[in-house]
Amino acid sequence: MSRYRERPPVGALTGAIACVWTHGADAGGHVQRVVPDGCVDLIWMGDRLDVVGPDTAARLAELPPGSRITGIRARPGAARLLLGDVPATELRDLQIDGLDCWGALIRCTVDRIRDAPEQAGRILEEFACSRLSEYRPDPALSAVVAALDSPAPLAVPTLADTLGLSERQLRRRVTAAVGYGPQLLSAVLRFQRAMRRGTGPGGLAELAHATGYADQAHLTREFRRLAGVTPGQYFTPR
Repeated sequence: MSRYRERPPVGALTGAIACVWTHGADAGGHVQRVVPDGCVDLIWMGDRLDVVGPDTAARLAELPPGSRITGIRARPGAARLLLGDVPATELRDLQIDGLDCWGALIRCTVDRIRDAPEQAGRILEEFACSRLSEYRPDPALSAVVAALDSPAPLAVPTLADTLGLSERQLRRRVTAAVGYGPQLLSAVLRFQRAMRRGTGPGGLAELAHATGYADQAHLTREFRRLAGVTPGQYFTPR
């Protein structure tokens, strides 16, 4: 069994950070299915600080018995706040030591968490806040993410035209800010909406209709692609 908790970030970070979270395992340990969400995380895992890039498929993460990890999660499009000068595309589907990403800039943060692991969430927030003055978000990305996170998102050419961009510019800017292009981001955001909603009295057919899938078969294909299991297996795990 495991215990997952998240909370909103401090005020200055709300535009770029989705949440600060903790995940703990009981004495039996836990294996967590990690699925794509369009985000980048900075995670304290026992004795090291890792940067987790944007996932394009599910993976299994093992939490040892009695362990506790703490993370801070950037919103889709805000990866650079937690990556600095490292392009999000270079960390796609990767998890690396934060020292390899930030070098000496993050050494003090690592040392502080080692001295006070119970304060890991607050210390990670302070690190993110310290980067805000140098963080230059793409001004178009919040509009792009909002437009794609819809049951009926605009086609990429239409969205680009709406924002006064060429289709090539839009694809390039989304890829730079997220780690992959707008079509995959749209699929990931739709998948996340389905995950949050879950199944109700109408079952998977109603879920597919409400969250923007063509039909239940489409929903099932996308869950297999992004979660590695069917919707039924995901919502009723062993």
